[in-house]
Amino acid sequence: MGNNPLHLTSLNHISLVCKSVGKSLEFYQDVLGFFPIRRPGSFDFDGYWLFNYGIGIHLLQSEEPDNKVTKSEINPKDNHISFQCESMAAVEKKLKEMGLEFISRTVEEGGIYVDQLFFHDPDGFMIEICNCDNLPVIPLAGEAIRACSRISLKKQQMIQQQQQQKQQEKCLPVNVKEDFRPLHENKIF
Repeated sequence: MGNNPLHLTSLNHISLVCKSVGKSLEFYQDVLGFFPIRRPGSFDFDGYWLFNYGIGIHLLQSEEPDNKVTKSEINPKDNHISFQCESMAAVEKKLKEMGLEFISRTVEEGGIYVDQLFFHDPDGFMIEICNCDNLPVIPLAGEAIRACSRISLKKQQMIQQQQQQKQQEKCLPVNVKEDFRPLHENKIF
């Protein structure tokens, strides 16, 4: 487990070559919730940088968009990027509302079930949405560890609200006469 020859810390971004960076930008914003971020102005090619969930997606305009092959068959065994979600039912409902074609799978391992939904972006790049952190990460040698210490967005918001309330309580106005009277009036220690 301690083997990290390149001293890696995390996934930074993935890059995708697109027939139309405009269509892909809309997809990654509207379907997956990414937002555009500043991209170096020195680049001499079209593209967008997007960010959310701690990772970036870099969309690059294909130099030959008419020759770019788009996959149509949804194959869970193909290259894909996977996102963890809070509610598989909510994701499935939203994909249906958006009219996106998808397939679903369920994987079982030792009584633990993982649900997966697979669909394509405008260029045929596969996206998976899952509840994969149900499965523990089990190294081939050593003890099991949890996939990560993910905290749901709702839980993060609840923690932030609690911290704000505590901060507000610390900043309540005080009445000096009432709140800071000596313990023993008129006695000198």
